[in-house]
Amino acid sequence: MGILDEDVARVREATDLVALAGEHLALKRIGRRYTGLCPFHTEKSPSFTINPELGVYYCFGCQARGDAITFIREVEHLDFVEAVERLSARAGITLRYDDASFSKERARKQRLHEAVTESIGFYHRLLLDDDEAGGARRYLRGRGFDGDAVRKFSLGFAPDSYDRLSVHLQQSKFSRDDIVAAGLAFVNKSNRLQDSFRARLMFPIWDGRGEAVGFGGRTLTDQGPKYKNSAETPIYHKSRLLYGLNWAKGEIVARGEVVLCEGYTDVMAFHLAGVPNAVATCGTALADDHFAILKNLARKITLAYDADAAGQAAAERCYTWEQRFEVQFQVADLSKGRDPADVWKDDPAELARAVGDATPFLEFRIDRLLDAADIVGLEGRARAAEQAAALIGEHPSDLVRDQYVMSLAGRLDIDADRLRSAVARSRAGERQTLRERDPEDGRSGTGPAPGQAVDRRELDALRWAIHAPEIVGSRIDAAMFADPLARTAFEALAGADEFLDAIGGSAPEVAALIERLAVEDPEASGEDQETLVRHVVVNLVDASSRRLLESMLRTGDERSPALKALIDVLVSERDAGDWKAAEVAAEQLVGWQTDVAEWR
Repeated sequence: MGILDEDVARVREATDLVALAGEHLALKRIGRRYTGLCPFHTEKSPSFTINPELGVYYCFGCQARGDAITFIREVEHLDFVEAVERLSARAGITLRYDDASFSKERARKQRLHEAVTESIGFYHRLLLDDDEAGGARRYLRGRGFDGDAVRKFSLGFAPDSYDRLSVHLQQSKFSRDDIVAAGLAFVNKSNRLQDSFRARLMFPIWDGRGEAVGFGGRTLTDQGPKYKNSAETPIYHKSRLLYGLNWAKGEIVARGEVVLCEGYTDVMAFHLAGVPNAVATCGTALADDHFAILKNLARKITLAYDADAAGQAAAERCYTWEQRFEVQFQVADLSKGRDPADVWKDDPAELARAVGDATPFLEFRIDRLLDAADIVGLEGRARAAEQAAALIGEHPSDLVRDQYVMSLAGRLDIDADRLRSAVARSRAGERQTLRERDPEDGRSGTGPAPGQAVDRRELDALRWAIHAPEIVGSRIDAAMFADPLARTAFEALAGADEFLDAIGGSAPEVAALIERLAVEDPEASGEDQETLVRHVVVNLVDASSRRLLESMLRTGDERSPALKALIDVLVSERDAGDWKAAEVAAEQLVGWQTDVAEWR
């Protein structure tokens, strides 16, 4: 049961295989044939060949073969019906089905796409013209995005209203079931539709085929999480979506490279800076499904986000992905502590330069470590060598490890055999158990070095985020965590609809930390839960504020006295036992830190 055979034949005949394949790989005409590098295996000399007259392809390297339907199925990981529907939409052909229920389900999904598309237009018009959207427009202008950027990316604004979108969609002849199933609203206790997004800057999300599927919304108030994404729906599956892929796909194929970012504004910044092959995940960690999509488009993956965090939390998984999907990771060296959107605002050309000068993943991590180390003295070089050896030891390839050992030996003037021994020791002990570190042991900095234990206050906060998310969800922010592993774990928890989703979408070391803390009860001292959570929030903000103060003092920031005064208020209230007042001070500090981050 499915699509009528004659309609399948019409789609196959109407599809230009050369044009279709050209969206995914570079083709060169040789006589009556077209050739290119095969998208189904890694090769340096083109062996993938298309016969345009017959509408078929064949790879002499891996023996992949088929027609347009086979090609799109393999490249975009679709089933047969999805592939035919994808090509029918491209050719403007209306399909017929031989089973009424099957046809109904397909029509149902199309209706959901239409509801999201209508919502995109509704939110977009509000952002452009509505008085209530003034704050959103000011925020965008403050980030450097003008009206042209708003129109280019179809940005929108969700008003602070219970049902303004729902009313509009119902007036546009969408049913309550359509609106709810598309994730645009939910039925509240009064049995009325209530909009899913309120008072947020809206980033529309399309799938790789260009179908509207959902939204990412950034809060413009202090209420709720900073970012909220559409819930899972029949058309929105966050682990299989990449923001910007609908715009970037052609450029990714043409350049043989994809730039991976963390956020929506980062993707916008890269596109506006002349790097149109940038995409980002949609409120979730990188997963196997993302690379199953990307590997057919490009083999070079450039990371353009907090590479220190990536190094701590995702190294093992990056190497696994490199081997499994035959891709190569490299890192764009952006200014430390700044996201791409901030860099773009000050110097758009810097983004393109950073991508052009990207270095292999392991090389970047070693360079960053050595730049921060004291390698003038003998002891400093020895410590740097031990830490670098630990990084090298994480790589699965013997040959790659030895190449880095030789390079590092020359840079640090240390015997290569001694370094090989250090790498071997690191590999033997790479599964050491994570220890908690007492926050009062005198160590400080922007984050723990490899192997260093995690601040106990951060682990306490994670336990509460696991065991009582309804209480701490809106009171803790990822920026409060110094340790990259703990920060990544919190982001996974905050971005997941279900607890198991946070584990399933995380790197092994992140999942292991979450699973471990899930079986440990939060610390309790006989006080009520609300007071205990205040302890966690206040102590976490105290720690993050002191780290920020240290950084500002080092750079001579003139705002450091103001920050110090706020910290003193928090400490005074906490020491006096007034945890409620201390939390108020903590909330002021969080807002203050956010303002500093926005303007740094």
